[in-house]
Amino acid sequence: MKNWSKVLIPCYLVLIGFLLLGCSNNESASNNKGGNSDSGPQEISIMLNLHVPEVPDKRLEELIEKETNTKLDIRWVPDNNYAENLNTAIATNNLPDVFLLKDVTLDQQKAAIRDDQYWEIGPYLDDYPNLSKLNKDILKNTAVDGKIYTLYAGRPLSRQGLIYRKDWADNLGLGTPTNLEELYEMMRAFTEDDPDGNGKDDTIGLTDREILGTFENFATWHGAPNNWGEKDGQLLPQFMFPEYREAMDYFKSLFDNGYINKDAPVTSKTDQQELLKNGTAGVYIGTMGDVESMYQDALAINPDVVLDVHNYIEGPDGEYRTRSIPGYGSMLIFPKAAVETEEELKGILSFFDYLMTPEGANLLLWGVEGEHYEVVDGKGKVIEENRDTFNRQILPYTSLEIGEPDTNGRYIGYFEYEPRAKAEELYKDNNDYLVHDPTAALESATWASKSETLTQIITDATYQYFLGQIDNEGFDQAIEEWKEAGGAQVIEEYNEQ
Repeated sequence: MKNWSKVLIPCYLVLIGFLLLGCSNNESASNNKGGNSDSGPQEISIMLNLHVPEVPDKRLEELIEKETNTKLDIRWVPDNNYAENLNTAIATNNLPDVFLLKDVTLDQQKAAIRDDQYWEIGPYLDDYPNLSKLNKDILKNTAVDGKIYTLYAGRPLSRQGLIYRKDWADNLGLGTPTNLEELYEMMRAFTEDDPDGNGKDDTIGLTDREILGTFENFATWHGAPNNWGEKDGQLLPQFMFPEYREAMDYFKSLFDNGYINKDAPVTSKTDQQELLKNGTAGVYIGTMGDVESMYQDALAINPDVVLDVHNYIEGPDGEYRTRSIPGYGSMLIFPKAAVETEEELKGILSFFDYLMTPEGANLLLWGVEGEHYEVVDGKGKVIEENRDTFNRQILPYTSLEIGEPDTNGRYIGYFEYEPRAKAEELYKDNNDYLVHDPTAALESATWASKSETLTQIITDATYQYFLGQIDNEGFDQAIEEWKEAGGAQVIEEYNEQ
């Protein structure tokens, strides 16, 4: 009789070897490597918005590729042209594997999401040790019909406030504004009272840009709701509230008196910030943390420039309010036209799982320790003499961040520049004064399909009011146009839920 043990034992050893190899491969997957070393690096194409003037060099991109065994193809699109470029990519069926969405672009894609044109990634997240840590409440705010299709970039609930020329305020004997009247006086004085002391009429109070972000801060300070609010037991859009009109009158006065750049409707964010940095404008309203990069650029023009940040502006009723976001700034989504197989999707998710490790998140947000940043008191700090390199090689990639420090474990920032450190504290302070959007978790099919048209009607009318091209009656007509274009149905759909 043949001795089968001599045959079986080697077979068992071979089988055990295959099992160990399988475990090793699974462990490698859980260690967040994107590509398969046997078949070469996985190619991933990504479309991102660019917040800085120039496309970054590929130093960081190459480091990430090495860590994840991937080959990245990143399409950089200037932020102010991003929505237009995205629409073109969709229309021409030229989408990458991954692309960035903002709130409004998510609304525009909901019909396509429901038509199964994008991967539902929710069921996969628990298979990844790091993606599974994403904040469940924030994920719900990104959901479509209760399903998760996107990875979010976490943000503080409100980073909004003032960045202003403190040296100008000191020159004119002005304190930090605490209410709308004091802020108006600052913007007037920065325009009319020669704050830079050069004897020329060459300054303005406020710098603004093409979208209504700056104005909507004023609307909230006046007491208007965050996009939508309840009035007479019904949810209605913010522009149907009297506080919105009061804020429009306030803002119109800025235009009438020349306290703001009158080309704001066609000014990009880059140009808006440039007006503060080059000494033309004295007040910028937006993300307070931008103060450090703006200061560095302004310092190169004027070594005596002094900036500061502030958040607390009381409205007419003596209350301070700030608009809350749903906990994320942008999202990444995965079109099935580009990502054709589940295997390919899993490889891409593995790539992002690596970016959610502390090592990956720190590499993405901070760069290489000792080259781009150092660790001070357990926090990340850009190496000052290498700041230009950091800004060129690392800063543009922030749009790729997944999660936030609480979930991805990256270093929070250590800031020697006092206004930047102050901005972090004011983010936390804003949490006590948040105004939430009651429609954030609601669905409206009409809004999903017509949000771009509806938003444009009100944006145009609001700016036309500022510029004196229409009056209150004209704005009322714009509201009726908004209703007829689908707005009335949006109101109905939100109130049915």
